Amino acid sequence: MIDKSKSALHEKKGVSQPETTSKSAAANIKVNRSKQPSIDAFVSHILAGDITYLSRAITLVESTNVKHQQKANSILERCLPHANKSVRIGITGVPGVGKSTFIESYGKHLTATNKKVAVLAIDPSSSVNKGSILGDKTRMEQLVTDSNAFIRPSPSGTSLGGVAQKTRESIILCEAAGFDTIIIETVGVGQSETAVHSMVDFFLLLKIAGAGDELQGIKRGIIEMSDAIVINKTDGDNTENARIAKVEFNRALHLYPPKESGWQPKVLTCSALKNTGIDVVNAMINDYLKRSKKNNYFTQRRNEQNKYWLLATIEQQLKDRFYNNAKVKKQLSKEIDKLEKGKTTPFSAAKKLLDT
Repeated sequence: MIDKSKSALHEKKGVSQPETTSKSAAANIKVNRSKQPSIDAFVSHILAGDITYLSRAITLVESTNVKHQQKANSILERCLPHANKSVRIGITGVPGVGKSTFIESYGKHLTATNKKVAVLAIDPSSSVNKGSILGDKTRMEQLVTDSNAFIRPSPSGTSLGGVAQKTRESIILCEAAGFDTIIIETVGVGQSETAVHSMVDFFLLLKIAGAGDELQGIKRGIIEMSDAIVINKTDGDNTENARIAKVEFNRALHLYPPKESGWQPKVLTCSALKNTGIDVVNAMINDYLKRSKKNNYFTQRRNEQNKYWLLATIEQQLKDRFYNNAKVKKQLSKEIDKLEKGKTTPFSAAKKLLDT
């Protein structure tokens, strides 16, 4: 039997019970979405391998919001003792060389042996509208569904060498989450690939034969940084071209002085699409790691990288603080105006701003 008094009461107020419940639930959802988890929650979930919290923490790291940066720094400090237990591999090459296909094939090879692989893929940012496509998750269709893999595309922004400014911090978070192999994919080959080289243990240059870029591949800077050259797309009609290119690159490598690690860079061929030669590449990387750990170069290089990133972070923060200073912002617009009217020189304007 219906309680008419209660029904009348609701009608008098003009609010039905279901509608009240619906509004209350919607309000709770809105509050929950806007509420950030605590630092303790972030750390405990990341250490437990929770991908959702790892992704959210990387988002905080990449944020330019001051509060987000402070929280990210606290999370990083708590995660740092649990990091530095992975192998970091940098992969670079010209656009179209098949970096994403190679990484997917190599990643699947590793996860098949119960390795946990994190891929930090750097996508180029537009210099016009500052946007990025971030399409690596669509290109690595098989790896993205692998429970032992984590793919995180990040915009390169304006950072040197096509490497996201916060990639170094993202590595620490991925290591704390239990990933034992970190793969960093760069935008492409340039003259400033030192950024990715300064954060990895093994630097791999991916090439293709018959594309007319053999001379580009033997430029001094790129060769000196590379621990190996892998000629991809060695299949079908391109097999013979790859064989010839391998001989040419081997000759070029022997012209350079020995590396500090005592390692002689190798030239290998593979077909990521056909999944051939990937096991040989993996065996070579393992051989390098074994040797570099035995002669203590691995630890020495990690220490050098930490020094490099200390100085790089100081430079970046000095730059940020300078441009975010209220007095500098005000004076900068004045100096630019004077510069456009020919009343000052760039050098005088810069000195005045620095004095400010």
